[in-house]
Amino acid sequence: MPLRTPEACAQAQLDAYNARDIDAFAEVYSDDVQLIDLVTGSVFCQNKQHLINRYGPMFAEHPDLQCELVHRIVAPPFVIDEERVRGLRPDRIVHAVATYEVQNGVIRRAWFLREDEA
Repeated sequence: MPLRTPEACAQAQLDAYNARDIDAFAEVYSDDVQLIDLVTGSVFCQNKQHLINRYGPMFAEHPDLQCELVHRIVAPPFVIDEERVRGLRPDRIVHAVATYEVQNGVIRRAWFLREDEA
């Protein structure tokens, strides 16, 4: 089976996020994935198990969670997504930018920047 392209990885994780399917979501990430806050530089997920422990409960606790892709830039091995997330915070839309680095058909690192919209 051929490796997923960077764009296919970004889309697969977005689809799994919107389905709140933690297994499909985690499958797109490497075992040693790092998720990084772009503003602080802090790593908030250090591996796939940590990702499951963080996102699994979030998916369960937010049944209306929905991420809308606003714009995507593909520059392999990177994909940059501008997103609007609903259902994470009551009566709020979270405007976010996610940058995914893909290696060997899985997301190896991702950086996130978020701001609240009215």
